[in-house]
Amino acid sequence: MISLDTLPVFFLAVILLLLSPGPNMAFVLSQAIARGWRGGLMAAVGITIADLTLAVLTATGVTALVASWPPSFDVIRYAGVLYLLWLAFKTLRGGGGLGALDTREQQPLMRILFSATLNSLLNPKALLFFMVFLPQFVQPERGQVGWQLIQLGVMLALTATVFHSLLGVFGAAIHRRLASTGRWAKVQSLGLATVLTMLAVRLALLSRP
Repeated sequence: MISLDTLPVFFLAVILLLLSPGPNMAFVLSQAIARGWRGGLMAAVGITIADLTLAVLTATGVTALVASWPPSFDVIRYAGVLYLLWLAFKTLRGGGGLGALDTREQQPLMRILFSATLNSLLNPKALLFFMVFLPQFVQPERGQVGWQLIQLGVMLALTATVFHSLLGVFGAAIHRRLASTGRWAKVQSLGLATVLTMLAVRLALLSRP
């Protein structure tokens, strides 16, 4: 089990990292502003699924195996770039490519969840982050290193879920204010496509640590 003495430092580090602007924060905010609280919440849940997946991959040694293959960083990075650009194209072409918010349909919201999950998994720095960050709080003398990594990953994911959900609520408040103006419908797709394109450019410019 994780030492209780380790948890305060761990949670402080996680919170400080979450407060640092990054692609997950931008994705959640953009979805909440464009789709309302449901879009923000689905994006937060998608990121949580990705975090839990990466935690399991770290605990089983898969992340270390992938990172040991030199081209892996670029393969994952460019796959992420292409995916984000495809989302931006679909958003512009369809007037909201990820699916305009419609309470009668759940498919658009599920698409946001899927996009958030895949967007996080296709960020090679996320993979490297889990591989480098979580082991710092593992104490081998307490046994079951893999189980300790799983516990830390779950706590990180739950903390991130709360943070991103609150971020989604904040973005939804902006959505409600802007939705009352007639021009909002015209700029919604362009704004979301711009954010997705900027995330793609940021990912393309990443250099391997």
